[in-house]
Amino acid sequence: MNILLFRFSCFCLLLLSVSVRAQSLQTGIKGTIRDSSAHSLLAKASVFLKKKSVLLKTMVTDKAGNFAFVPLVPDTYDLEIQHQTCQKRIIKGIIVEKGWTVSSTWSLLKKPIPPSKVSESDGKTFEIVMHKSKRINSRQNWEGAYQKSGSKLEDSNEEVSRIKGNALVFEERIPSGAVDPNEEYNKIIENRFQGAILKPLSTFSIDVDRSSYANIRRMLNTGQIPPPDAVRFEEMVNYFEYEYPQPSGNEPFSVQTEYTDCPWKAGHQIVHIGIRGRKISIDNMPANNLVFLLDVSGSMNEPIKLPLVKSSLRLLVNQMRAEDKVSIVVYAGAAGLVLPPTNGTEKQKILDALEGLSAGGSTAGGQGILLAYKTAKENFLPNGNNRIILATDGDFNVGIQNQNDLQTLVEQKRKENIYLSVLGFGSGNYKDARMETLADKGNGNYAYIDNLLEAQKVLVKEMGGTLLTIAKDVKIQVEFNPSRVRSYRLLGYENRLLQDADFNDDKKDAGELGSGHTVTALYEIIPVATNEKVDSIDQLKYQEIRKNTRYSNELLTLKLRYKRPEDSTSQLITHVLTQKPKPLTESSENCRFACAVVEFGMLLRNSEYKANSAYPSVLRLAKSAKGQDAEGYRGEFIRLVTMAEGMKKGGE
Repeated sequence: MNILLFRFSCFCLLLLSVSVRAQSLQTGIKGTIRDSSAHSLLAKASVFLKKKSVLLKTMVTDKAGNFAFVPLVPDTYDLEIQHQTCQKRIIKGIIVEKGWTVSSTWSLLKKPIPPSKVSESDGKTFEIVMHKSKRINSRQNWEGAYQKSGSKLEDSNEEVSRIKGNALVFEERIPSGAVDPNEEYNKIIENRFQGAILKPLSTFSIDVDRSSYANIRRMLNTGQIPPPDAVRFEEMVNYFEYEYPQPSGNEPFSVQTEYTDCPWKAGHQIVHIGIRGRKISIDNMPANNLVFLLDVSGSMNEPIKLPLVKSSLRLLVNQMRAEDKVSIVVYAGAAGLVLPPTNGTEKQKILDALEGLSAGGSTAGGQGILLAYKTAKENFLPNGNNRIILATDGDFNVGIQNQNDLQTLVEQKRKENIYLSVLGFGSGNYKDARMETLADKGNGNYAYIDNLLEAQKVLVKEMGGTLLTIAKDVKIQVEFNPSRVRSYRLLGYENRLLQDADFNDDKKDAGELGSGHTVTALYEIIPVATNEKVDSIDQLKYQEIRKNTRYSNELLTLKLRYKRPEDSTSQLITHVLTQKPKPLTESSENCRFACAVVEFGMLLRNSEYKANSAYPSVLRLAKSAKGQDAEGYRGEFIRLVTMAEGMKKGGE
């Protein structure tokens, strides 16, 4: 009897194990249905699952508006959603892969209310058009809109539910000087000073993204002070070119360091690290297998979004060669292949496909990414550059929305040597946090394009760095000598920090360096000679510095690890800094300009470490280091600083 009971228990455990494993590998579609105007969840909505117009299953949403078609056979499906109070909606081309559950929230539009007629005392008849109710934020804003239509605003403090006269559509306005709260940025907690005795090692991944600076420029040009979390020092500094020497020998990049006085805090010093990647001419670049993944949803229907996407990509298409291939995948309510792989010489065919795109619908970003990777894999070039270029405002609301799920997908695909670069466009609902993560995990670059000149910079002038990786998983580790350094602070790179043990772990992902790219990093140093107290920790009795005359002249040791694109094992470069600090006026233009950019960033963030930072000192430093400035980027920076200073004074 005991044996039978034991066997039965084992059988039950086996069934439970199989059930749990099956649940973890569920393949299907699930979602939530809501009213787009009231944002309320819709119970008893009918959801029809179809494949090629053939009805497969039907469900009704529960009280929370939820439904689930699980499990499903991996395939491509359509959904039709109906509710008695709303307009019918059809979502086509939902790709379901094995082991993945596509999860989304779909919104339905209210059925239109028929217009009616009313009579005024003067005998004139007006049409009443129902609109989504909005609280009037400013009488002046609404009066301005009404003046354009010849109408008069009667009440500025009530909910607006009707408009007399011609039908008008109003957008909620963001007050001047404020950033739209719908924009999303990852939280930044600035790096603190670290004691060189307790923590002599500083380890981080390189970052060659430049999006933060271009995004800040967009905000300042529209009279907005950027939110602190949009200000990433490393991306501001790395936006600019620096005259670092070209690499010699077989190394893919050169390394140089500089040590000077800190411009915003007397008694502190700055360590400046400069890296330059080897530049490879376009003619010598490997063949490109490029998939343009383009957001054509309703949120992209603005002049600085889809139209600018088209104009920007035209510049890149004109650089394509006979050995290159271009495909175009779009996504809105569903994803689709607009242009199959097309030879780079057939430029007009590619340009015509771009020109024919229009914006409308929701944003099936997750579905678009799946189809783009599928297209890239089917046309994979073993010795080429296989890359997806995603152009979007980042507002994914259909398909795989969860950022962790998207991140997992991108991490899986990069192991197949298909990389993902991201071009951000627009404002208002701009999702910077999501796009930065996707590009980081996809071994690609992240740029923000606010005008055609920026597109020219990213996609033409810096095309090699954008498309061709010459070194991957590039990590930096600095060991500070506590006999010369009391404490240090890395300026920026907060979202690129690594554990010290990650430096020697070749499985740990890090940043990529493109052809001709420059990377700049700055440390603020508090030397041992100062008596400045930097933390509240009591003096430690077991940590006495051992005097070692052999290394007494060394400030730090800089180590870099990198892999060649085709390798899985890293290589090491070591550089020792022994020089004494120069006066700031004797430091290079590279160093002075980088310091000016960081000081500007600290003012924009209102950093607790800004010390004596001020706009006039930023301007003096930037002007002294402007150099020849053939492209005009440093001159533009000076103009932005002047603009921000005026806005700051105007707000006081």
